[in-house]
Amino acid sequence: MIRVLLADDHAAIRAGLRFLLDSAPDIEVVGEAGDGAAAITNARALRPEVVLMDLRMPGVDGIEATRTIVAENLAEVLVLTTFDLDEYVDEALRAGAAGFLLKTAEPAALIDAVRRVAAGDGVLAPEVTRRLLAAFASGPRPDGAAHLAGRAAPSGTGQAGARHTGAGRPSGARLAELTPREVDVLAALGRGLSNQGIADELFISEATAKTHVSRVLAKVQVTTRMQAAIVARDAGLA
Repeated sequence: MIRVLLADDHAAIRAGLRFLLDSAPDIEVVGEAGDGAAAITNARALRPEVVLMDLRMPGVDGIEATRTIVAENLAEVLVLTTFDLDEYVDEALRAGAAGFLLKTAEPAALIDAVRRVAAGDGVLAPEVTRRLLAAFASGPRPDGAAHLAGRAAPSGTGQAGARHTGAGRPSGARLAELTPREVDVLAALGRGLSNQGIADELFISEATAKTHVSRVLAKVQVTTRMQAAIVARDAGLA
C-alpha cells in the first residue's frame, strides 16, 4: 500500500482527495494537515511515502514544508495546487518536490501521479511542462557545459537528471566525478525518463537503472528527479 498524507488548508478539498484516493486499492490516506507546520509534524510521525502538498497555506507554506520534508527524507512530495505560475513551479521543484500537478487534473491522472512518485519517478502537469522546458532552453548555460555534453555524446543515449537540495546547483567538480554511464543516466533523467525507460534505453535491468540513478543523485547532491532535469539542462545534457 502507498501511504499518503494530505496537506491542504481547505477541509473540503482534503475530504474530496481522501474519497478519491481511498477508491484506489493500492493507496491509503494515513493522515491530513491543514498547514505546512502540521504537514511536517505529521510526516515525521506517520512516515507516509507521498505527501500531497498545497502551496498556499497559512503559517508555514507548502514550499517551506516541502523543503523540510525532503531535507529530512520523510517522504516524496507531490505538489497539488490551483496555481501554475512559473515562480510556484520553479520554487516547488527547487525545494525538492518530486512532482507538480494542478487541482484540475483528472482523477485518474492524480492517482497515476501518486503511484509514479511513490515509485521514484517525477511528474509534471502537462499545462506547465512545455513552458518549463522552454524556460530551460532559453536560459544561459554555465561554464563547463560543453565538456559534459561532449562526454555524453559518444554513447548516443538520452538525457538525465538528479536530485537537488534547493540550496544551489552542484559544482562542475561534482559533475566531473560522474562516469560515462552516469552521464548517460543524468542525460536520461533530463528527458524525464522513468527507471524502466532508462533501462530500456541503456539496455540494462530496471534494478541496475535504479542503482545508477541513486548514485547520480548522490554525486551531484540533489534530491528529486525534477531537480535532476534542471541539473542536466544546466550541464548541457538536456
